[in-house]
Amino acid sequence: MINRDTQLIGLIGWPVEHSLSPAMHNAAFAALEMNWHYGLLPTPPGAVQATLSRLKKHGYRGANVTVPHKQAVIPHMDEIADSARVIGAVNTIVIQEGRLIGYNTDADGFLAALREAGFEPAGRRALVLGAGGAARAVVYALAGAGCSVTIYNRTVQRAAQLAHHVQKQGLRSPVTWVPITTTLSDLELSDFDLLVNATSVGMWPQSDASPWPDSFPMPSHWTVYDLVYNPMETRLLAQARAAGARAIGGLGMLIHQGALAFEMWTGMMASIEVMRAACERVLVERMGQGVTGHQPDLG
Repeated sequence: MINRDTQLIGLIGWPVEHSLSPAMHNAAFAALEMNWHYGLLPTPPGAVQATLSRLKKHGYRGANVTVPHKQAVIPHMDEIADSARVIGAVNTIVIQEGRLIGYNTDADGFLAALREAGFEPAGRRALVLGAGGAARAVVYALAGAGCSVTIYNRTVQRAAQLAHHVQKQGLRSPVTWVPITTTLSDLELSDFDLLVNATSVGMWPQSDASPWPDSFPMPSHWTVYDLVYNPMETRLLAQARAAGARAIGGLGMLIHQGALAFEMWTGMMASIEVMRAACERVLVERMGQGVTGHQPDLG
């Protein structure tokens, strides 16, 4: 029960009603017997500054930020972490003595989930599908971990801009992009070790869609990571398993980035198991009810 001693955290985005974050974080608070509460802060475009002012006025300890505001909040931060500046997005805000400090936990959350599943990216080669906000964190994370990255995106200009931006950061591994005239059949797919779907293709309710064509063979030695977590078993993951490849769903990244934010706010480590169970419970309930589940951009 919320009382005047309850420490508040919120989720800034539009829409936010179907986010898994409240269930995930409130379960972690309860497991640690903490008088904290994670709530929703629906914020339409143009209302970001008003919501941030509300956080300070009402004594919030922090917030998560999801689409479409991960970039819009940046000018309003009093301080911003280097990784968030480089990625160009803030998904976590910590409030200290009235100051808003912006972080990005998406990149580290992705790496934690990838390694949890048994894939070490150092010295490997990855093909990343997409060049939007999710892809920015993934490409930054992989290149920083020593993994060579090739970006494949429908809009080649966005892919080129992302590659050039990350290359300028002086990270450990090269980042390249695929020209628009290139098709999957033109790529030496056997040279890659990891495929990451950083697009929304395959997300509920278009669960029958996949960014990978059925007619095109998928190498069996690949690890396939789909950032989509709703549904938990996407068509891309099914294709990967059918090809003999390792398949990893996107729920782990959501949980790990959330656990990192939890520790920033509270100074305590959240239980990954508790967070995962809360997310899976909500997803199963929604699937049974046939309710649409808005999937935030990893926030």
